[in-house]
Amino acid sequence: MPKTVDDDGGSAKIDVMVVGAGPVGLLLAGDLAAEGARVTVVEQLTEPTTESRASTLHTRTMDLLSDRGILGRLGRLPNGGAGHFGGIPLDLTAADPDHPFRGQWKCPQTRLESVLQQRAIESGARIYRGHRLTSVTDSGACVELKTVSVDGGRQHTWTATYLAGCDGERSSVRDLGGFEYARVPATQTMLRADIAGIDVRPRRFERLPNGLAVASKWPDGSTRIMVHALDAPARLSDDAPTFDEVVAAWELVTGESIGQGTPLWLNSFDNASCQVTRYCRGRIVLAGDAAHQQMPVGGQALNLGLQDAAALSGALRDCIANPSTGEGLSGYHSDRHAAGVRTLANIRAQTVLLLGGPEVDPLRAIVTELLQFQAVQSHLAGSISGRAQTKTRVVESSTIATAPNTPKESPDMSSLTGKTALVTGSSRGIGRAIARQLAAKGALVVVHYAGNVEAATETVELIEIDGGRAFSVASDLSTPGGVHELFLGLEHGLKERTGRTTLDIVVNNAGATTPEGVAPEDVTPEEFDRLFAINAKAPFFIVQRAIGLLPENGRIVNISSGLTRFANPGQVAYSMTKGAVEQITLHFARHLAPRGITVNSVAPGITNNGSAVFDIPEAVEQMSQLSAFKRVGEAIDVADVVTFLATDEARWITGAFIDATGGTLLG
Repeated sequence: MPKTVDDDGGSAKIDVMVVGAGPVGLLLAGDLAAEGARVTVVEQLTEPTTESRASTLHTRTMDLLSDRGILGRLGRLPNGGAGHFGGIPLDLTAADPDHPFRGQWKCPQTRLESVLQQRAIESGARIYRGHRLTSVTDSGACVELKTVSVDGGRQHTWTATYLAGCDGERSSVRDLGGFEYARVPATQTMLRADIAGIDVRPRRFERLPNGLAVASKWPDGSTRIMVHALDAPARLSDDAPTFDEVVAAWELVTGESIGQGTPLWLNSFDNASCQVTRYCRGRIVLAGDAAHQQMPVGGQALNLGLQDAAALSGALRDCIANPSTGEGLSGYHSDRHAAGVRTLANIRAQTVLLLGGPEVDPLRAIVTELLQFQAVQSHLAGSISGRAQTKTRVVESSTIATAPNTPKESPDMSSLTGKTALVTGSSRGIGRAIARQLAAKGALVVVHYAGNVEAATETVELIEIDGGRAFSVASDLSTPGGVHELFLGLEHGLKERTGRTTLDIVVNNAGATTPEGVAPEDVTPEEFDRLFAINAKAPFFIVQRAIGLLPENGRIVNISSGLTRFANPGQVAYSMTKGAVEQITLHFARHLAPRGITVNSVAPGITNNGSAVFDIPEAVEQMSQLSAFKRVGEAIDVADVVTFLATDEARWITGAFIDATGGTLLG
C-alpha cells in the first residue's frame, strides 16, 4: 500500500524523487527500484484515478512491458483492431507484420496503473499520496523539494539526488523547475464524455457536415462519445465542460438527443501542441506529458510517455552508477526530444485530417490514395507504433487474445487500404465474416442485404467498432430490378464517401437454398426460378454491371458450394445454381484476364451460419465427421480464403475452384 510521510518521516535517502503516480511515473519508479535505486514517488491525488483516459498500447510499448514481465501481470489483452491515420484506416501491422505484438492492444489505464503501482511497491519504491509540490531547488549537488499535504496543509521537505517530473500536462515540476515551453496554441476542441442511459449507434471518426462524432460502448453498458463542432471556438478553460455543452454539441453534429442520459465523466481536449526545449535542467528531468502536450489522437500520448519513462530509467541508472560522467541525461534529452518532435508533428498532421472541414477533403483523398502503397503504410504505421522493421520476438501466446469469427490480423496478406468492396448477402453468416475481414484489411465495404435491416446495421456497426468503414445497401436480388437497385445504392454510397464509383472487389455471396425437407420431386417451378434468380442470374448480371467499375487488377470471388462435388438429393436445384456460378467464374476469368482481373470460385462445406442446428451438440458432432479435420467450419475459415483471393498475393490465381470444405470432398 502507498505510505504516508509519517510512516518513516520521509527521511530515508532518496536517489530519485518521482513526482506523479500515473503510468509514466510508476513505470519509471518500478524500473529504478528493481535495479536497487532508492526511489520515492509523491502524488497530489489521494487515491488512484478511476478515469481510463487512455487504453491503447502500441507495438513498441508492448515490447517494453513484455521485457519487464508486466504483460503477464496484466493478463490477456484484447486486440485493439485496425488503426487509423487522421481517421483514415491504416493497418498498423504494416510496421512489422511478423512481430507478435503487431497492431495495437487494449488495456484500461486504471488496470495499467494498478499493476505498475504494485510492481513499484514490490520492487521497493515508496509512494506517498496526497502531497502537492510547492517548491523546487537544484543546488547542483542535489534537489530539494517542498510539499504540502492536501488534507491538512502540513509541509514537508525532501532531498533527492535527481528529480523526475512525471506529473502530466499541468506539471508543477516543469513550472517550478524553470523549463522553457514552446507552444502552438489551441484552435479546436473535442468534447469527451462517458454517459449512461443512452442508445446511440457506434461511430468511428464519422465526419458530418457540422463536425466529427465518435461513439463506442464500454463493457458496463455506458457509452464513450467524442464530438467536435466545426464552427465552435477552442475552449480556453481548464474546467471540464458541462453536460449541457456536450449534449448541445452532439445534437448539432449528429442531430441526436442524448440529454436523457447520465454523465459519468466529462472532459475536453484541444489541438494545442507544446514541448519543452530541454528535457533536463541540471538534476531535474521531465517525462511524459510533463515534457510534451499533444492531442490524444490514435493513443500516441500514453505510449510516448511510457517510452520516455523506459528511456529515462536507463539514463538515471547510469547517472547513479557513474555520477562523474554526467552524460546520461544529455543523451536522454537528445533521444526523447527528437522522438517527441516527430510524434507531435505526426499528431498535428492527423488532427488536420480529422478535425478539418470540407477544405481538407481533397487532402484526405490524396492520403487515402497514398496509403495504397505498402511503403507508405509501413512508414506511417511505424511512426505510430514506435517500431521499425525488426526480427520477430518469441513471447508467450497468453498475452494475446483472439476469438473465432472476429477479424484477425493476417501479416501474410497485403493491405486493402484504399480499396472498395461489395459483398452481397453480408448481413450475417459467411457474408458478414467476409465483409469484416475485408474491412479489417482497410477496404471500404458495401454491405448488401435483402430485407433484414437490423442485421445489416449490426454488420456495419461491428466493422466500425473494429476500426473499419462500411455502409449498407438494400436490394432484393430475386426480382428483375434487384441488381439495378443494388448498383444505384452502391454507386451513390461510393461517390459520397470516396468521390468516385470505382469498385475494386466483388464478392457474390448472396444465396438461397431449397427449404429443408423438400424432396427433388416436390420442388416447384416457382421455387426453381427463385433459386436461379438469386444464385445464378443475379451473380451473372452483378459481374456484368461491375465490369465498368472494376479497375485494372480488380478481384471477383463467387461463392459456390461443396455440393457441386458431393451428392445431396434434397439440394439438387440449389447445386445446379452453384454449378452455374462456377461456369460464370470459368468464362469471365478468361474474358477479364487481359485487364489483370481475377475471377475465382470458393466452395464452402458445412459452415456454422448461426442457425439453430449448430446449437445441438449431437448434430454438430455428426456433421463434424464429414470433414477431414473432424469439425464444422466457421464463417471466418471461409472469409480468410476469400480475403486472400482479394489481395495482390493472389494475382496469379484465376478461374480456380477453391475447395474450402475442410477436406469434406476428400472422401
